[in-house]
Amino acid sequence: MAADLSGPKEPTLFGVSLKWISLATLVIQNSMLVIVMRYSRTAAAARNDGTPPYLASTAVAMSELIKMVICIGVYVRAESQVPGALPITPRRVVYDVLGPNSDWPKMMVPAVLYLVQNNLQYLAVTMLDAATFQVTYQMKILTTAFFSVWMLNRPLSPQKWVSLVLLTFGIAMVQIPAGGKSDSSGSAAAGPGGLGARMVGLIAVTAACVLSGIAGVWFEKVLKGSKSSLWLRNLQLSCFSFVPGLVMGCMVMDGAHIREHGFFAGYTPWTCGAILCQALGGLIVAVVVKYADNILKGFATSLSIILSCVVSVYLFDFHVTTTFTLGAALVLYATHMYGRAPNVPPPTTALPYHAVPRA
Repeated sequence: MAADLSGPKEPTLFGVSLKWISLATLVIQNSMLVIVMRYSRTAAAARNDGTPPYLASTAVAMSELIKMVICIGVYVRAESQVPGALPITPRRVVYDVLGPNSDWPKMMVPAVLYLVQNNLQYLAVTMLDAATFQVTYQMKILTTAFFSVWMLNRPLSPQKWVSLVLLTFGIAMVQIPAGGKSDSSGSAAAGPGGLGARMVGLIAVTAACVLSGIAGVWFEKVLKGSKSSLWLRNLQLSCFSFVPGLVMGCMVMDGAHIREHGFFAGYTPWTCGAILCQALGGLIVAVVVKYADNILKGFATSLSIILSCVVSVYLFDFHVTTTFTLGAALVLYATHMYGRAPNVPPPTTALPYHAVPRA
């Protein structure tokens, strides 16, 4: 009998490769997150019925709660299929998350950083148009690369360094306003002082990218040093983001507002959509990295940028300038180039790379 040389079959869902399903889902999620977040903020600001806009702190807390529930379900299902594993009980889940071998103090750092980053995303997308935010947010590639070199001693190939330089130039070009004036769509939701609001948005998205880089590399370092599953680590991230977000964000900082108007004041279906998109983001990336590769992930990111720009033109009356087009094209090329660049072998003392980034 002839041996089957075709190799293992690709996993499919309803006859369609999971690789392409996960990539299509990532494109839709990346695009919809920015568009829905932006629209939910502008729609809330435009309401004239006296209802206050929804609070970003409550939206982030709800997003982490949804993510935590999903991670618990996936983790319990995965652990129950391990041969010889102990029965999955609530007590065991708590032990796995907070036990002496869980490294939970190390996971507190990226969890809090992601919490702040998610709140900054809401601030940035309120002050910036969706297209500018989406392109500028690719700065997280630059910050992640920088902290990978610094914290993990991971060398980068010359091609990756060139792509990072091109990425920087592209992002800088996108920030040039048409005719030296602030974009009308950017100031519409921010109120008076459009140029000042745009600057606040740029500072917020830059800070979010820096925090994303630190948190992603820290998360990767913890994954390298333990045998815990990715879903347990994501569960820890969600738990340690939800609790501080609920206490510090909702009870301390916005407690008076919530007591007066309610936790869900200003919520609309668009708000719920933004929360769901943010909750699913990191989980979708985990699936993409499992079933696809970094090059295809780069293509998905590029497609989501293009889709966000196109939708912004029709939905937010975004005016595409020559410098924005050139800058966005440079960012797309740099993103694609970074994904295709070969990896430089790490030092012999380094552990194998197997971490999955969190969006």
